Amino acid sequence: MHPFEVYKLWDIEPVRGLDTTLWDKDGHEYTDLYGGHAVISIGHCHPHYVKMLQTQLEKLGFYSNAVQNSLQKQLATRLGKACGYDDYALFLCNSGAEANENALKLASFATGRAKALAFSKSFHGRTGGAVSVTDNPSIRSAYNSTSHVTFVPLNDAAAAERELSTGDYAAVIIEGIQGVAGIYEPEDEFLRTLRSLCDRFGTRLILDEIQSGYGRSGLFFAHQRSGIRADIITVAKGMANGLPIGGVLISPDIKPRYGMLGTTFGGNHLACTAALAVLEVIENEHLVDNAAKVGEHFRKAFAGDPAVREYRGRGLMIGLELRSGFDGAAPQGSAFCGRSLRDRLLFEKHFFTGAAGASVIRLLPSLTLSTETADRFIAAWRELTAEGV
Repeated sequence: MHPFEVYKLWDIEPVRGLDTTLWDKDGHEYTDLYGGHAVISIGHCHPHYVKMLQTQLEKLGFYSNAVQNSLQKQLATRLGKACGYDDYALFLCNSGAEANENALKLASFATGRAKALAFSKSFHGRTGGAVSVTDNPSIRSAYNSTSHVTFVPLNDAAAAERELSTGDYAAVIIEGIQGVAGIYEPEDEFLRTLRSLCDRFGTRLILDEIQSGYGRSGLFFAHQRSGIRADIITVAKGMANGLPIGGVLISPDIKPRYGMLGTTFGGNHLACTAALAVLEVIENEHLVDNAAKVGEHFRKAFAGDPAVREYRGRGLMIGLELRSGFDGAAPQGSAFCGRSLRDRLLFEKHFFTGAAGASVIRLLPSLTLSTETADRFIAAWRELTAEGV
């Protein structure tokens, strides 16, 4: 038997990590500015995180949700205080896609309706319901395509109002910042308009903060810059620094009932311990403030950069859209022909970054990233892109 190969893999195998540094099996050193798709929020192998997990493993790693688990209560309390939603309930699951599945189901339970409104370029996961509200037909099978979902352009308030005014929608689902699409933000006024429309037409507002949450944007949740409160918020990725976990924050007016939601592995002892360790490190090391500070450092450094058509994002959720000639699709003979900038950053300069399509470099590093490490990346970037100027 062998792995079912659905990803194109780089020929690199990291075997050790510390903060923003990785080492591969051959001993080569890399700087991680991608965090495994925004998962590594407090750095690789943070000593407090490692110690808490070791201590918990020596006691109990797992038991089912048929018994009391005080770690779940501790996590809910601490998360509520950290994000300002302390009157909400927390349902724990195993991933971001699963969190969105349960959020959509909760909205349907609460309203008795079936439809969901989503947005162009959205990404909410690859499972049944989550992929149905993801605007990417290439990853959505016929089974997952449904008339229950309508897509409208991001930031188009008139289009959203036309749909919601029918009174048919259980939920609006929107990312705090669109990540997979290439770092696109809903405008603050658009979020406020959505909140008003949902209130007006009895629709639940779901904020997907799976990638943009947990301090990445320089606020705990990216949507909080607009001043609104969501009915349901989904989290995962940076929540436990690599251990599988997801969460759904649920408005107090959505009442639970037996059988509404359920999970086998969700909220297990080890995952909750990891999530508690992350919140403790974020608070003790002021990492939300650090994300805002280092993000602003990046923004200033890339202002006027000849390779960058547009700088997008907030905090340490950054999209660098390349000008023509820097995106791996340059004319024959260019220094960039046939090799993407992301691959050159990795294989020549040893920086892990992400990409969106052919023209956007994504940076999603640990919130522990220093300005000194940021400057090393900026210098490497300029060495490579100078060839294309």
